[in-house]
Amino acid sequence: MNPARWLDAPPEPRFTLTVLGDVRVELRARIPERFTGMDADRLLYAPLRPLIAGTAVNFARNAREHFKHIGILGRIGDDSFTPVIRATLRDLGVTDLLHADPEQQNGCSVMLRDPGARLLVASDRGPRPTPEDVRAGREAIASSDLLVADGYALLEERSRAALLEAMALARAHGTPVAFDLVPHDLPDRMALPGVLPALELADVVITEVPTLAGLLEDGARLPERLDTLTAGDPLWLLRDGPTAMEHSLAYRRGRLRLGYPTGFRSGVTERTGFGDRLTASELYWWLSQR
Repeated sequence: MNPARWLDAPPEPRFTLTVLGDVRVELRARIPERFTGMDADRLLYAPLRPLIAGTAVNFARNAREHFKHIGILGRIGDDSFTPVIRATLRDLGVTDLLHADPEQQNGCSVMLRDPGARLLVASDRGPRPTPEDVRAGREAIASSDLLVADGYALLEERSRAALLEAMALARAHGTPVAFDLVPHDLPDRMALPGVLPALELADVVITEVPTLAGLLEDGARLPERLDTLTAGDPLWLLRDGPTAMEHSLAYRRGRLRLGYPTGFRSGVTERTGFGDRLTASELYWWLSQR
């Protein structure tokens, strides 16, 4: 069975998820010309789309047809965007487990796509989950079928502590953990030892092969090298291909080696949201097999 078979939606939504991640106000635009290599000011007219985004909201928006209940756990600011964020979660049918920090403004980002690349500019001090937020969401984590988290939390000390506490809490309550190994330039930001504590606590790891190869400083003999990378026994969902999206390999030491096409076709498939929908389909498949 192809784990990507339910990209659009499975026969019925199942399972309860708690998602730990960022929530941001984002402005998106797709421009017809390449912006790489520009050496002069330029004015372009293109459709601009404001929306509530961030890793947690992006995943929930693309996974809500797969799962019967999704809650978002984390921290947001307290400003004029806060009611919009909460209204967006209500409209998505997502449970709001967010703490509004009165001392912070909401994080903002701008995403530009040209025909060949993406430029994402994010405010560097947007609210991120804290250990206090995790402890407040203990009941939601404990009662979920899955905790979903991502590597952006590794980039800041307090959110890293929150991530590891949430993963450990989930494991203590028998809730499996899915960890998305992002950002894709993570090897340029930190070394493998800084990532290993999260990998040790994960039951499922989603990653693009170039990201993993960068952390290992050598992509040779993948996926067998993963057998000794952690003391645990996670399922690895390894994405590869010309754009690291066309093919996936579900691999688990000595138990599973299943390769399959994802259905992504560069230049044909809309990339925005595809990775989250693919993850939702794969996690739905994995939970259904357990």
